[in-house]
Amino acid sequence: MRNLTAEHSLARLYTEHHRWLQGWLQRKLGHAGDAADLAQDTFLRLLCAPEGSPEKQSAWQLREPRAYLTVVARRLMVNLHRRRSLEAAYLEALAQVPQAFVPSTEQRVLVLETLNELDALLDTLPASVRSAFLLAQIEGLGYTEIAARLKVSERTVKRYMVQAMAHCIALAP
Repeated sequence: MRNLTAEHSLARLYTEHHRWLQGWLQRKLGHAGDAADLAQDTFLRLLCAPEGSPEKQSAWQLREPRAYLTVVARRLMVNLHRRRSLEAAYLEALAQVPQAFVPSTEQRVLVLETLNELDALLDTLPASVRSAFLLAQIEGLGYTEIAARLKVSERTVKRYMVQAMAHCIALAP
């Protein structure tokens, strides 16, 4: 059964603060279209939050709703910048590929989606674990070389790799 009080509260929150949030985002981003998208995404995040989650509960009981909305919107801005940075790096790498090996538009979209998913997955790891994992997977370094680069023991690198692999397996579909 739907929680009509919560839906009414979200509708009120949207009505009272959407325009302000969109203006705030536009000042931060300098782009009206991105601001409109992120403002919508902010409220969508609240609407789609699972029942009983902190996002769902706290959104309706806020004394400072704008502060809460800016926290959610800032996270979405970071994600937007990260996605665009990743896309730019991918396109830059693609520019170095011989024309005969350039993937189709559909393949590029799939690769970008996968890269974004991997980035989000890796972002949930502690920085040292993420660094060890990337050094092994992307640069092909062995544990001894990773340990030297990170200034940790080889045993610590092994622990980091186990943690990273377990994390990836746990979150795999």
